Amino acid sequence: MTAGNPPGAELVERVDADDRVMAVVPRAEAIRNGWLHRIAATVCRDARGRILVYRRASDLSRYPSMYDVMFGGAVGAGESYRAAAARELAEELGVDAAVRPVVRFLCRGAAGSYWLTVCEAAITGRLRPDPREIAWHGWVRATALPALVRSRPFIADGQAAFARYRAALQSQNVTYNM
Repeated sequence: MTAGNPPGAELVERVDADDRVMAVVPRAEAIRNGWLHRIAATVCRDARGRILVYRRASDLSRYPSMYDVMFGGAVGAGESYRAAAARELAEELGVDAAVRPVVRFLCRGAAGSYWLTVCEAAITGRLRPDPREIAWHGWVRATALPALVRSRPFIADGQAAFARYRAALQSQNVTYNM
């Protein structure tokens, strides 16, 4: 732990506009002060190329009961984007999956600005979602996703990041029947 940080605080790396580490700070302080920090998120696919969609639990402080295609959270101090993405999948979905970073960018989102790396993972095992985080989940064909987004309250930052993820895949000539 860094001197001066409260015991038990979730520590993240405050970064600059080029994603270089400036300091280690409590995540709550980074959010409160609008400091850039790192977030890792993952799009999950199954063997048929479907995308995992979920609805967040209703009692979460951020985006309660909203839908998303990104599973993720803050990158801890000293942790890589890839390691954070894999950890978040284990915590939120109860799966051990290899993640592949696809795109990293400075996200200027509704809840503030942060560096975001969007990864993808092929999920082959049984999901064991954490009910404190996930109220519902289901596999959706990529072609059916736009209609679902129009009919349900999706997190805007997640949809913007998903658009960048799709564009990055297209630039890498990767297709999943999108």
